[in-house]
Amino acid sequence: MNETAFAAQLAAWLRADAQRLAALQAAASLNLPDWCLAAGFVRNLVWDRLHDHPVATPLADIDLIYWNPDCLDPDTDAVLEQRLRRMLPLPWSVKNQARMHVRNGDAPYQSSCDAMSYWVERETAVGAWLRPDGELRLLAPFGLAPLQNLNITLNAKRPKPEAFAARIATKRWLAIWPRLRVVGPDDVAQVPKT
Repeated sequence: MNETAFAAQLAAWLRADAQRLAALQAAASLNLPDWCLAAGFVRNLVWDRLHDHPVATPLADIDLIYWNPDCLDPDTDAVLEQRLRRMLPLPWSVKNQARMHVRNGDAPYQSSCDAMSYWVERETAVGAWLRPDGELRLLAPFGLAPLQNLNITLNAKRPKPEAFAARIATKRWLAIWPRLRVVGPDDVAQVPKT
C-alpha cells in the first residue's frame, strides 16, 4: 500500500479505536503548540493491526509531546498530566520537546517533528494529532513505510545499538509481534525474543 493510502488507513484505525480517539480529543482540548500523541500510541496500533491481534496491546503510557520554547519548566508537564488524568484516567506522559535536547545531549530541537527525528527507532517516531476542526493528522519524520513494513529500525541520529537492543528486549516487541524485522547495525542479530 502506498504511503498516502496507508496514512488514510492509519487515520481510520485511530478513529475506530475508542480509547485512542478519546485520548486524542483530550489532548487536543489543551490547545498545546506543535503537539501529538506519539510512540507506542501509534506504533503499537499499527503492529497490532498488521498482526491481526483481536485485542489492542495495552499501552504502558500515552506519550503527549509538544514544543513550546517559551515555557521550559518541567512542572508544567506535570500539571498537564494531572489535567489529562482528570479528563481521562490513562497513564499520560507529557514532555515539552523544547527542553528534551538537554537530557539527550543534542542540539536544541526546532519542533516536535525535529525532536522525534532523534528517537531510538524510526518506527516510534510517528505521532497523531487533531486539528481544531477535528481532522486527524500524522507526523512522521521518517515516513510511514518502516512502520507499515513491520521493521524496527535503529535511527542513525541515535546510533546506540546497545540501547536499541535493550529496548527491543525489555519491551518484548519480538514476542508480542513476531513478524517484526530488526533493521540496524548488523541487524542486532542477538536480540533475544523474551
